[in-house]
Amino acid sequence: MTSSSNAPRPRSGTVNGPLWGERAGDWAAIQEAQFRQAYDEVLDRLALPRGARLCDAGCGAGLAAQIAAGRGLQVCGVDAAQALLAIARQRVPGADLRHGDLEDLPFADGSVDAVTGFNAFQYAADPVAALAEARRITRAGGVVVVMTWGSPQGMEAASLVAALKPLLPAPPPGAPGPFALSDPEALRQLATSAGCRPVEVHDTQTAWQYPDLATALRGLASSGVAARAIAHSGAAAVDAAHETALAPFRRPDGSYRIGAAFRWMLAQA
Repeated sequence: MTSSSNAPRPRSGTVNGPLWGERAGDWAAIQEAQFRQAYDEVLDRLALPRGARLCDAGCGAGLAAQIAAGRGLQVCGVDAAQALLAIARQRVPGADLRHGDLEDLPFADGSVDAVTGFNAFQYAADPVAALAEARRITRAGGVVVVMTWGSPQGMEAASLVAALKPLLPAPPPGAPGPFALSDPEALRQLATSAGCRPVEVHDTQTAWQYPDLATALRGLASSGVAARAIAHSGAAAVDAAHETALAPFRRPDGSYRIGAAFRWMLAQA
C-alpha cells in the first residue's frame, strides 16, 4: 500500500476534489448531517480540552469542524474539493481550512493535538501515506482518528452502496472496495503501517433520515462516489438505482429511515 521512497507519492485530490465538489450544496444541506451522531461520539471520546488544536483531514463542508469549534477547539482542516471548502469556511470562519491532499497535509510537524479523518482515509490514493501525514502533524502522544464504514453485514445502508456498483466504471485490479477498512484488524494494520499505535476501535450505530424521496435522492447523489457513477452511467440511472434501493425503507408518511453503521479507530501518534 505504501509508495516507494524514490517514486512520486500518489495524490488523491486531483481525482476526488472535482467529484466531491460536484454537488457540494446538496452534500452540505442534506447528506453531511447524516454523519453527525458519529462526529459527536468521536469528539465525546476524545474529550479534548478547550483550546486544544484539532485538524479535520478531509473536512468536507465543515460540519465536524463546526461542531469541534463549538466545543472550544482550535480547528484547522484540509479538503481536496474547493466547493466544499467554500461552504466550510462560511460555517467556521475562524478555522484554518486549506485546499490540499491527504497525502501531503499543509501543516507543520507536531502542530496539532489530534487529527480526525471522517470517511476520508479510505479515499486516499495511498491510505498509509495519508495516515502517516496525519501522524506527522500530530504532537507526540496525540491522537489520530480514522472513521470508515462499519461491517456491511446486516447494515441497511450497505444496500445503497451496492446499488451504485453496476453503474461505476470497472475498478483497477486489486483496488480496495468501500468496506476495505471495515474489518477491525485492517484498521489496526493501517495504523501500524503508518507508524501509529492502535488504541481502540468503536462502532456507531445511527440512521440516515430523509423527509421525502426527492430529498433522499438529492442527498445520496451528492457523494463523490455517486458523482463518478453519474459521469459513467447518467443521473437518471443513479436516481433509479437509489429509488429502488430506498423502497424497503419508506415509511407510511413518505419519509425514509435507513440504518447505518460506522467504525472508528483511535490511534496514538
